Amino acid sequence: MTDTEEYLKRLIESDPLQEPVTYSAIRALELPPGSRGLDVGCGYGAQVLLLAEAVGLAGHVTGVDISQEFLDYGRELAKKSGVAERVTLVEGDMNKLPFDDNTFDWAWSACCVGYFPGDPIPALKEMVRVVKPGGSVIILVWSSETLLPGYPLLEARLRATSAGIAPFVRGMRPEGHFLRMLGRFQEIGLEEREARTFVGDVQAPISDDLRKALIGFFQMRWPGVEAEISGEDWELLQHLIRPESPDFILDKPDYYAFFTYSMFRGKVPG
Repeated sequence: MTDTEEYLKRLIESDPLQEPVTYSAIRALELPPGSRGLDVGCGYGAQVLLLAEAVGLAGHVTGVDISQEFLDYGRELAKKSGVAERVTLVEGDMNKLPFDDNTFDWAWSACCVGYFPGDPIPALKEMVRVVKPGGSVIILVWSSETLLPGYPLLEARLRATSAGIAPFVRGMRPEGHFLRMLGRFQEIGLEEREARTFVGDVQAPISDDLRKALIGFFQMRWPGVEAEISGEDWELLQHLIRPESPDFILDKPDYYAFFTYSMFRGKVPG
């Protein structure tokens, strides 16, 4: 299995954890029925399907991503979900979107634009360019989590690692952090700027789907942290997140965890 295939597998497995809160965020947008939208950095298309559902039978959602493997999977997913006619997935660069000006009624990006180190302005300007005046630009980001209840010191130290604070990197200006997205929106001229936070949570007893999702997320959340924490913390982390461990945290009858997504929305000037 290639690295891309392994990463895709983990994303798919983690979807039951993230889909309900993502759905809540999309529902709160009240996207116009019949509208045409764009998902930038759509990955394998899970959110494209939710967005297509939100705009109804007369609407259409286009997803763009740089990974052809992800897009191929997404096309098959759209067929199985019965929305293939209302979804288009294309390969493209978020900093040079392959669409004409004023093509879409709104543009959305989840854990992509602004969520990776680097200046988000070029991609944001591209989103503004392809959205019609009066339309919305929407950014959704995973913004916090508590996944190891009862171990706040360990989790605090994990948050302080390179993986834990990503996409923030040392030397980054505070204004460049993704939670300062409203400032970036102002910089590119978006109006009626707003931010909201949505919470997802999990509690025991945990369904098989959520159990698998959390196991996959544990594997993705703290890659390469062994060199940045103490041997004692690393050993404790393995005891907590390995399913074969007698201390596996998801087996605790009082397990409870939560995470947040933050959503930023601005209006393209008319």
